[in-house]
Amino acid sequence: MGAWLLALLVTAALHPVSQRLLRGEWSVAPAALASQLGIAAIISAVALRYLYQLHRHQEKELAEAQARAQALRARIRPHFLFNSMNTIASLTRADPALAEEVVHDLSDLFRASLSGAERASSLQQELELARGYLRIEQQRLGERLAIHWDLGELPLEVRMPPLLLQPLLENAVYHGIEPAVSGGEIVVAGRFRKGVVNISVSNTLAPGGTGQREGNHVAQQNVADRLRAFFGEQAGMRIGEVDGRYQVRIHFPAEDASG
Repeated sequence: MGAWLLALLVTAALHPVSQRLLRGEWSVAPAALASQLGIAAIISAVALRYLYQLHRHQEKELAEAQARAQALRARIRPHFLFNSMNTIASLTRADPALAEEVVHDLSDLFRASLSGAERASSLQQELELARGYLRIEQQRLGERLAIHWDLGELPLEVRMPPLLLQPLLENAVYHGIEPAVSGGEIVVAGRFRKGVVNISVSNTLAPGGTGQREGNHVAQQNVADRLRAFFGEQAGMRIGEVDGRYQVRIHFPAEDASG
């Protein structure tokens, strides 16, 4: 209502100016003023109604996106949780110190997954979570899981959405390593060029197939959505097979992460 009244006041204030331009004199013409106020009232009412509906729509989309992101981050695959607990139980007697380390890594993952949807993380924090997750899986899979890191010089302070890398690694383990009898390898590579961070997660494929189980794209779509929501159109994701390996590559600008 305030904005609508302000539009009418501005129209009334500019009426003498319009008379000066049209008639060459400063004056107030009641009929012309009433006409201008009527037109301004209709146009401003329609414009404000449109902006209000647009704002409501954007708020709804943002709330739904945050809810989806929070729901997926809070979701830890049951099989991973059960396998982790079994790993901890088996290590409790054999290697109590190692069992304690696994517990710490698992608690860090839970803490990150249950944090608020609005919380931003950093590349350094995300890499630490990723390493913690892979340490847990390596205790379970042993020599079946080989991991290679090739990160180069990355800006570790760059801000990014939380739990962005771990779901990609979990997909690599679940869809690429576990189905293979002899296991496989995961490679995490990162490069920083021209203000853009590029990170790829690739895994070997199970013999005789792609090694991709059903439901692989839910987490990937969530990661892509959160990338765009956080960085805009300058961020993105590419998925495909590269040199016989399944690869997910994400990129986002480092210069926009300080705001």
